[in-house]
Amino acid sequence: MSEQRHSNRLIDETSPYLRQHAHNPVDWHPWGAEALERAQREGKPILLSIGYSACHWCHVMAHESFEDPATAQVMNELFVNIKVDREERPDLDKIYQTAFQLLHRRAGGWPLTMFLTHDDRTPFVGGTYFPKTSRYGMPAFVEVLQRVNDHYRRHQGDIRRQNRMLLDALQAEIATAPTADQAPLSAALLQTARDQLVRSFDPVHGGFGGAPKFPHPTHLERLLRCWAASVASDSPDREAETVVRTTLRQMALGGLYDQLGGGFYRYSVDAEWQIPHFEKMLYDNGPLLALYSQAGRATGDPLFRTAAVETATWTMREMQDPAGGYYATLDADSEGEEGKFYLWTPARIRQQLDAEEYAAFAMGYGLELPPNFERQSWHLRVVADSATLAQRLEVTPAHIDAWLASARRKLFAVRSKRIGPGRDEKILTSWNGLMIRGMAIASRHLERPDFAASAERALDFIRNQLWRDGRLLAVHKDGQARLNAYLDDYTFLIDGILELLQCRWRDGDLDFALTLAEVLLERFEDRTAGGFYFTSSDHEPLIQRPKPVHDDALPSGNGIAAQVLLKLGHLTGRTAYLDAAERALRWAASTIEQLPAACDTFLAALEETLAPGQIILLRGEEAALGEWRRRCAAPYAPHRLTLAIPTDAILPAGLLAERPSGVAPVTAYVCSSLACLPPITTLAELEPLLVDTEATTA
Repeated sequence: MSEQRHSNRLIDETSPYLRQHAHNPVDWHPWGAEALERAQREGKPILLSIGYSACHWCHVMAHESFEDPATAQVMNELFVNIKVDREERPDLDKIYQTAFQLLHRRAGGWPLTMFLTHDDRTPFVGGTYFPKTSRYGMPAFVEVLQRVNDHYRRHQGDIRRQNRMLLDALQAEIATAPTADQAPLSAALLQTARDQLVRSFDPVHGGFGGAPKFPHPTHLERLLRCWAASVASDSPDREAETVVRTTLRQMALGGLYDQLGGGFYRYSVDAEWQIPHFEKMLYDNGPLLALYSQAGRATGDPLFRTAAVETATWTMREMQDPAGGYYATLDADSEGEEGKFYLWTPARIRQQLDAEEYAAFAMGYGLELPPNFERQSWHLRVVADSATLAQRLEVTPAHIDAWLASARRKLFAVRSKRIGPGRDEKILTSWNGLMIRGMAIASRHLERPDFAASAERALDFIRNQLWRDGRLLAVHKDGQARLNAYLDDYTFLIDGILELLQCRWRDGDLDFALTLAEVLLERFEDRTAGGFYFTSSDHEPLIQRPKPVHDDALPSGNGIAAQVLLKLGHLTGRTAYLDAAERALRWAASTIEQLPAACDTFLAALEETLAPGQIILLRGEEAALGEWRRRCAAPYAPHRLTLAIPTDAILPAGLLAERPSGVAPVTAYVCSSLACLPPITTLAELEPLLVDTEATTA
């Protein structure tokens, strides 16, 4: 009889990350009453380990320490051990990452290893990855465990004093209410942010700063909007344009982009975009899909369009559940090795291609250069364009393009037969909102209705599976929807719905967005100071209730809240939304003024406050609306919101219902702020109002 495999409490969880640790000899608990009460009852400090399923160093620490019986024995004797999936519990991750930064004066990361007091869950020391044996200048993990336990037993007074200061500092992280004499935010902040971003630009390789180098889509979208505004005023900002074009090109041609399958990896470990950290995250690819689609429409660069189409295609092929929702991540590792699924050798590629295909591919994708990854392997990146290859091989660029396309198809088919990276198939409401937005923007800018159809399926999944009793839930996995939704879930989803409505009208979608906005105001807003808490008013009490201002790996939920409330307010005439957006801006003002380049999403809301954008309502019969909608919605016009609403649509009460169809096939209502022009019934009459708000060099 085979020996029964040991399981801990994580075996009953749905999170793939938690279940990866379900057979560790560590006595893991999920975060919850059982673990917290046990720590208090036994007087043991809590070892809190936060990570996620696509995290390479999380896997390393798990294999080295959490799977080791001797290490597990020490953990079990000295601590109550809690494992958290940061994608399911971003509230806990935000709090304890901030605490780590305050305690250690440096950024944290994953895996995050924090030690908490047994009774009030306040962290008193922490780290990230710890090796099993002493190396990399770090002590062995067991040594850390023993030192922490000894310190906890011997220095309770010092720890309690430190904890009081830490809790005060965490509270100070939440900006206070604006003062009565505080000056309103001005347009000068937009210029300051632009200048800060341009100064941090790497003019050789693109991007911002050095290694490791992240895509920062909110920075690039901010500069794209700056350039668009400058084009509209007939004084093009060439510096901002250069930053966007160079960075987007270098990322799409480099190793950050999957040259065979589409989609972007998390970040580059070098400053040249050559070698990525190979995990693929939905929350990166949604904003990057939107950005490449916008830039492709604005600049006419075919590379941007190709990257957008391939990224959307990858999303639908590999990241969309048959029921509609989008999965969370693809792992960095396969077969226990980082990046193995994506790597090649020239010999393996030569076996798959014709001589002409191989010659072009080897020159074009760096196979003639020294290996750029471990184990004498190559990670593909574009090192020569078609014109250069055509000159070297003495053929036409058309021949090169045909050979390369054929080579990529063949190699993708071969790669698809390999053992692929693990996929975290939980469906997160917030990340789905980001991808719904990305798919919708790609649909209208690239004229791909299939992308909007994909987004619509995801929205329907969320509404059917994650909307219960008038409230959102945060995560769905294995048929179970759970966890009270966070600020990002509401705001990102509203944003996605508004973008999808610009692709097509569907009764009920705007009503859903308005309902979400009402919950946002009721359950998340700080009516005293302004702004929105990350957790709802009926959320589990934690040591901090975060109110995020800055953008980080994800856009700021507060910044997106201000944006969508402004749009909904101007669209419907509901001034409560406009007032809440203004309160959020006033609350965040001091933080924005300190570092505007870290507040891209709030700056977009500031732009809309200082100069409300253009809202175009098109009313008429379905068949007649298509041409008008394409003319209004397809160009890059970041300050325009277009809704093409059929005559028989069911509309919410308010301004929309007061904009009827006329006797003409289509009637257009063009509004800015709460003022509208007389109805327009011909495209020729509408045209001058459009060109002045569009930016293009195409």
